[in-house]
Amino acid sequence: MRLIGTQVRGIRAPIIKEGDDLVSFVVDAVLQAAAQEGFSLRDRDVIGITESLVARAQGNYVTLEVVSKELNQKFGHEELGVVFPMLSRNRFAPILKAIARSFSRVYLLLSYPADEVGNPLMDLERMEEAGINPYSDLLTEEDYRRIFGAEVRHPFTGLDYVNYYKGFAVNDNLTFLFSNNPRDILGFTKNVLTANVHARQRTKRILQEAGAERVYGLDQFCTEASAGCGYNAEYGLLGSNLAGEEKLKLFPRDGQFYVEAIQQKLKAETGKDVEVLIYGDGAFRDPVSKIWELADPVVAPAFTAGLAGTPNEIKIKYLADRLIEAEGDAALEAEVRSVVAEKKRGAIEDEQCLGTTPRRLTDLLGSLSDLTSGSGDKGTPIVLIQGYFDDYATE
Repeated sequence: MRLIGTQVRGIRAPIIKEGDDLVSFVVDAVLQAAAQEGFSLRDRDVIGITESLVARAQGNYVTLEVVSKELNQKFGHEELGVVFPMLSRNRFAPILKAIARSFSRVYLLLSYPADEVGNPLMDLERMEEAGINPYSDLLTEEDYRRIFGAEVRHPFTGLDYVNYYKGFAVNDNLTFLFSNNPRDILGFTKNVLTANVHARQRTKRILQEAGAERVYGLDQFCTEASAGCGYNAEYGLLGSNLAGEEKLKLFPRDGQFYVEAIQQKLKAETGKDVEVLIYGDGAFRDPVSKIWELADPVVAPAFTAGLAGTPNEIKIKYLADRLIEAEGDAALEAEVRSVVAEKKRGAIEDEQCLGTTPRRLTDLLGSLSDLTSGSGDKGTPIVLIQGYFDDYATE
């Protein structure tokens, strides 16, 4: 029996620059790593490419000045309500910087007790002790400070995000409100920018039905090509990251072209049919802070066709226990491998799959890639996953 299953390798690569040939860059990095480390590519290997590698190669950047101009084109210059922004230094903070420069008055409506990915704004126990109903109560900044104190520090960054965001105000033009009902912003302004990521369509619909005059989402900014600027037709500013004091890196575009071109080039170079995906944030939750990692709009914005769908798996733990109980353990290994092999012909009983979470392959593989490459200084923007589609019956 083969003793090694899935293997994951983070592949180091030089720093890619705008205008570099991304396809050759990735293929060369994979093949050089294989030659140096003595491994070979196999059919159905998976190559993950971090989204920042793609965005940098294609120069997908915008300046805060460009963002500010588009904000004024859509909303005018007087006032703006911003609903459910994320608490983040590199995600929303630079966008807020552009917003604060663009309007005479900005109302920030923050969801509580945490933002949509779990960054906390208040202690849950203290909220309940104070009799606050998160389903109905609108709090002002004065309410917030009276109940929760002068500082509410984030468990990881140590920042008080309300104070941090106030630092972007221009002539004290930021007003902070706390509610989970987006309609509450309409008591202050009819011009609304929805800044949440995963429930953005629902938030827009609620505001439009409630009488907002102008409603746009972050996904509706920087969606068209213009001279010297990046864009993303599908996601706009969603998935953007700080790239400098006055610049944002956007989520990559044209991803399908790249994953298919890399797949084809590796086929020509090695004869192997590999799968390729571009990945951003993984979809997992920290068990201590309860913060979700997924700040990007999707885990994998592009992937080759073989990565569509969900895993087809059997729960070996359940199967082994059942076989031991029914038949004893004399032929356990062979029986388990036989049943696993049968799944390829569709002969799976429903109870054999109990406990196998049917998440999308791209979410699973993208999360695995993100955990491997990390978000710091590992220097492995390319990830090679081998044996992921093997099972216990694979020789």
